[in-house]
Amino acid sequence: MKKINVILPMRAGSQRVIDKNIRIIKGKPLYEYILNTLFSSELVDKIIINTDIQQVIDKYKDNPKIIVIEREEHLKGNCNMNSVIEDTINKIEGDYFMQVHATNPLLSLESIEKGIKKYFDNLNSNDSVFSVTKMQKRFWSIDGKPINHDPKAAPTTQDLEPWYEENSCFYIFSRDSFMKTKNRIGEKPLLVETRLTESVDIDEEDELKLVESLI
Repeated sequence: MKKINVILPMRAGSQRVIDKNIRIIKGKPLYEYILNTLFSSELVDKIIINTDIQQVIDKYKDNPKIIVIEREEHLKGNCNMNSVIEDTINKIEGDYFMQVHATNPLLSLESIEKGIKKYFDNLNSNDSVFSVTKMQKRFWSIDGKPINHDPKAAPTTQDLEPWYEENSCFYIFSRDSFMKTKNRIGEKPLLVETRLTESVDIDEEDELKLVESLI
């Protein structure tokens, strides 16, 4: 089985959860949870951290398992993630990449490796993989119109056609596909379902408290 390089972007500060990437959860910084999971995978070659967080730079700059890229000034703050990825892969070697987030600390080794294996098993037919959460619920628009169901029929949720939410847990792509599309999701992506509990993304204080209760 081929191995993959994993990109872990982390920016300093945040708007809704202050310094969320380095918040202490059960005695250690948030980012250490995903790092420890990645360290335990035999399918991961190198881990590349692109960051402007000084404590992360200082901690890992001499770690042989990690490549630290100090974030360019124009990529700091609330920037497009595809721009960060492009900057990263332009500075390192490698053909295949996975991008993850520190804010998904519950993402399992099982799901990470399932995604990697699915990607390499389908290289001849698909150019990328990304994680999703399966949704079978009744959706409405803000103006009160049903989107995926007929209210008169009142279908049970298990009878609804599944929808799949892009949950940002991971994206897998090649250098070639990214440079062609300038997007971590290529032209022929595959979806990999992850469990709802491991797909929690910390974007609000309530989600941080939920993670603390589950971790």
